[in-house]
Amino acid sequence: MKFSKILQTGIIISSLIFSVGCKDNSHKTAETISLNDYKKEKKESGNAEPITVISRGMNFELPKKIKSGWQTFRYENRSGDTHFFILEKLPPGKSLQDSEKEIIPVFVDAMNLINSGNMEQGLKKFEELPEWFFNIKFLGGAGLISPGETAQTTLNLSPGNYLIECYVKMPDGTFHSAMGMLEEIEVLPVKTKMQEPKAENTINISTENGIVLTRTPASGKQRFQVNFLDQKAYENFVGHDVNLVRYKSEKDLKALNEWLNWLAVDSFKSPTPENLEFLGGVQDLPAGETAYFTATLAPGNYALVAEIPDPASRKMLTTFVIEEKDLASE
Repeated sequence: MKFSKILQTGIIISSLIFSVGCKDNSHKTAETISLNDYKKEKKESGNAEPITVISRGMNFELPKKIKSGWQTFRYENRSGDTHFFILEKLPPGKSLQDSEKEIIPVFVDAMNLINSGNMEQGLKKFEELPEWFFNIKFLGGAGLISPGETAQTTLNLSPGNYLIECYVKMPDGTFHSAMGMLEEIEVLPVKTKMQEPKAENTINISTENGIVLTRTPASGKQRFQVNFLDQKAYENFVGHDVNLVRYKSEKDLKALNEWLNWLAVDSFKSPTPENLEFLGGVQDLPAGETAYFTATLAPGNYALVAEIPDPASRKMLTTFVIEEKDLASE
């Protein structure tokens, strides 16, 4: 198998084996989505209870089986590190055990080489990935979320066997998934009764136009609809996604822009840059797919950014401001 095939498939090479632990040094200023708020919304709409996912450390606590169709995931980060989760649909007949035998060793060896400065040899190691790896489908998940925060993401899932993973890196370059943040979950043929939600805000993301927010959000609880107009693999082999970040200054944006490339030895690892508060979002989806995320916006500066190399140069980092007066006028 040639390494060029990895580029052509658009597969997230970073997935299936590791995770990045990012110790967040920013001050918590934005509110999280409370469970009572969600239950009130659920009662009014008739939608099902959210699927709760909890990280207390390098782990995921979640149901082993869920229904297919529209599902809302409530991801509570009770750990001391920044996390996210992505859902990876496995080919029929494959499981977590197959990943542990055939994929994890390749990533371990490759990242050891990259972290030691042997980038070329590390990239070549990925050529040893099994053929079935290229049939994995990446079907969204919760964006980066800081310690103590809660992310809420709504996805439309098809039946099948999935992995759930976080691949932020520890200071030594070890991915979180190698430390326990890689679990298996079955999505059943039985569908939920949940209807596709409505949103106050729309985000369109594409390789040509980048991240386009169609209006400035209001303060308070806001739902965002994210439309993936297309998809591709970037130099770090991941597709584009959308992460919501609260920041303080332009200097913080520069640090964020440089941090988001997991393939770079000193990036996408803990501690995260100062003054950045990650508030969730939507992990990458195939072209034509739509997902939703909800956040509560306090006054301050916000960015929507993709986890790709140098997102600012590709229009994949856009900003907006919630003014103090916006909150006071409510």
